[in-house]
Amino acid sequence: LDYRPIPEIPQGLPEFKSEIFTNFTLGSLTPYIFTALTLALLGAIDSLLTSIVADNMTKTKHKPNKELVGQGIGNSIASLFGGIPGAGATIRTVVNINSGGKTKLSGMIAGLLLFIILLALAPIASRIPAAVLAGILITVGIGVMDYKGLKAIPYLPKDVKIGPLKFSMEVVIMITVLALSTFWNLVYAVGIGLVIASLMFMKKIGDLTAERSDVKTLKEEAWSDEMNFPEEYKEEVFIKHLKGPLFFGSTSEFQALANQIPATAKEVVMRLDRMQYMDQSGLYAMEDMIQDLRTKGIEVLFVGLLEQPRYMMERIDIIPDFIPEEHIFETFEDCIKWIKANVDHN
Repeated sequence: LDYRPIPEIPQGLPEFKSEIFTNFTLGSLTPYIFTALTLALLGAIDSLLTSIVADNMTKTKHKPNKELVGQGIGNSIASLFGGIPGAGATIRTVVNINSGGKTKLSGMIAGLLLFIILLALAPIASRIPAAVLAGILITVGIGVMDYKGLKAIPYLPKDVKIGPLKFSMEVVIMITVLALSTFWNLVYAVGIGLVIASLMFMKKIGDLTAERSDVKTLKEEAWSDEMNFPEEYKEEVFIKHLKGPLFFGSTSEFQALANQIPATAKEVVMRLDRMQYMDQSGLYAMEDMIQDLRTKGIEVLFVGLLEQPRYMMERIDIIPDFIPEEHIFETFEDCIKWIKANVDHN
């Protein structure tokens, strides 16, 4: 028969490459560092994606750290025999699961079977038509498509507007990664997709933080533990509810809220119970706001300051230079007591 077989499979055990230890020099390694990192990243991505597919099919949960450590050990040993880096293969994994292999034992048996073929049946296996493997790959590839996710595309929120057209950011990211991985490079495609997704996530978190944060007088709006605040202070004390992280994606909205505080205010109480995190940009935005308020003669009081934001503010001496310890309270009730004892009202 006239057909194209798969490439010839070498027979026998590979030779141990002892020169990797005897002739090793740092100079010989340097030109390949970037390539090695690229292969490591690609292998990690491939294995983790394969693990997710296997989890969905077997209704289990893999351990990504153990997966990558095992892959690293295997590739390190393979390199001693001249082997090329390997990773988890989605197609082979799906075929294995569809054939009934759903435990660790199935992977071990598959490895042993390949080892036997390498030792004894390589000439026979090399005669398998390439078209047979191509048909299997196409069939399995269609089977691993996420049809559930594809069906949900029309119903995803359209949060990106380009002229009169509106798109879903998730769909834009998916199409971008698909196009880049098909026509350019898988590693770069995944990296660019992660960057775009991270930027959009930070924007959404920033918008959500700004939407949930507010600056109100106690007379206008109060939380449940603020209801019993003395009536005579409610026009003079402003409260700022901070809900969510304060980071570079939300600093402009934070400063805009701070500018709503009138110069007639005597005290600003910052409720920080729900601000779990602040980055360097958020830290400096907080410092600028406190300095502006102090310039206007307005004192700032902190309530419920959490560990990470406190550490950040202590690093650049916002605490205690601008906010002394006596202006930091664990509960709003403690803050009320301090205001009653120290603030004069008209």
